Amino acid sequence: MRLASLRVSGAEVLAIVAGDEWVAASDLLPDGARTMADLIDRGPDALETLRRAAGNVVAGQAHSLASAEILAPVPRPGKIVAIGRNYREHATEEGVEPPAAPLVFAKWPTSVVGPGAEIRWDPALTTQVDYEAELAVVIGRRARRIEPVDALAHVFGYTCLNDVSARDLQFGDGQWVRGKSLDTFCPMGPVLVTADEIGDPQDLAISCTVGDERLQEARTSAMYFGIAEIISYCSQSFTLEPGDVIATGTPGGVGVFRKPPRFLADGDRVVVEIERIGRLENVCRHEPAVVAA
Repeated sequence: MRLASLRVSGAEVLAIVAGDEWVAASDLLPDGARTMADLIDRGPDALETLRRAAGNVVAGQAHSLASAEILAPVPRPGKIVAIGRNYREHATEEGVEPPAAPLVFAKWPTSVVGPGAEIRWDPALTTQVDYEAELAVVIGRRARRIEPVDALAHVFGYTCLNDVSARDLQFGDGQWVRGKSLDTFCPMGPVLVTADEIGDPQDLAISCTVGDERLQEARTSAMYFGIAEIISYCSQSFTLEPGDVIATGTPGGVGVFRKPPRFLADGDRVVVEIERIGRLENVCRHEPAVVAA
């Protein structure tokens, strides 16, 4: 299934998406989950019940996606685990050795926004804002000390993610969390595609376009560490909980390592696209800090 989190009349709504139309899950199952977090918490049986109900949509239940605000599929995850330098071309362009194990860092959940939301930053704080197209994994079952062979059974679904990065803060701080976690620096969406529909997550086309220029293009098969290995590796150190998000790394072509560098600017339109998931589109805006008189 293709699922989305929408804001309708001020309330968050779990929706089933088909083409450019949506149906509220609560219209199909009045006693069922009303938000994505609720559906994930209820477990696999609730997802299967919703899947069966989705085959019984009747006339008048579907609405145009244009009628609602599309939020990030998981609007406020418990945690966002991110993996650095996980594509061969990205490590090569940075001039570093391939990582011996997944390189783990974090993005704060307050950085999450949905498709169509603006990526905003204060130019007095950072002047080196970069794009990073990534496949995001949404965890569906608690994972602690699991083996790679069992890892994909803990995945609820997949979505597009842009790991927006303030490079001057990231490299100036000596660690990455602040530069990766400014408000609006984690666009996700537009939909969450359940794991059964994706099948093999290691064979998807992924790209990033800024304006009319395609700047990143690869396949997820080029990852150093596959999704099953990443989930298992993380679970040896900390618990992955339902609704957590893992950003699995970005291909080569990021702005900071181009010659000359290609950073995002006010008005730039950024599109992350992943095969079988969709297009995540956001516009960049400067947002100078307001200084009290």
